[in-house]
Amino acid sequence: MKLRHDKNQKRSFAALAFALVMVPGIAQSQEEIVGDADAARSKISMCIGCHGIEGYKANFPQVYHVPMIAGQNAEYIVSALRDYASGARTFPSMEAIAQSLSEQDMADLAAYYSNLK
Repeated sequence: MKLRHDKNQKRSFAALAFALVMVPGIAQSQEEIVGDADAARSKISMCIGCHGIEGYKANFPQVYHVPMIAGQNAEYIVSALRDYASGARTFPSMEAIAQSLSEQDMADLAAYYSNLK
């Protein structure tokens, strides 16, 4: 059995596809999350204990030099936090902290630390 497709069906499908892409609310879109450095002030206490101490080394589960994150690129900070949250990067304390953060929290912390020198 051969199916017939007429031009009106093709146009209807094209119109539906266009609407799904162009009409707000029909298709889900990911809004860009903008970090707010001021909002991060209430969240930095979990970071400064290690990242705020020059030359600090953690010793669990192994001796590890803790990097200073002040002035680091915001996109890098968000990427690192996502990697810790997903398990792509591993360090017990960072995994636990990153897993507790929302995407907005990550963006806020990145905005805060990227603006420090």
